[in-house]
Amino acid sequence: MSLISLEGMEFFAYHGCYHEEQLTGTKFIVDLYFEADLSKSEASDKLSDTINYQEVYCIVKKEMETKSFLIEHIGRRILTSVKEHFPKILKTKIKVSKMNPQLGGKINNVSVTL
Repeated sequence: MSLISLEGMEFFAYHGCYHEEQLTGTKFIVDLYFEADLSKSEASDKLSDTINYQEVYCIVKKEMETKSFLIEHIGRRILTSVKEHFPKILKTKIKVSKMNPQLGGKINNVSVTL
């Protein structure tokens, strides 16, 4: 089994429960990990035999463009979409971080891992 990681994907988006968050937006960081049997591509060196990272990134980007109230919901949508597009994926893990959340004080980020 192989583990593929797409770490530190940055997006500016308008997710949040509060009206102000949906107007001003903020930066989000997404880390996505998935396991798959990549033995065929390890031997063939062909993109068609593996999971195309660019396509995975495009799926994440599309989901990040759809407004949500909760980062939990964003994470679940991304996982569902990635698994639907790539049935070779056996296990997934995602961390969605909202940078500089408006909580009334200084905080670097809040995150959820699914």
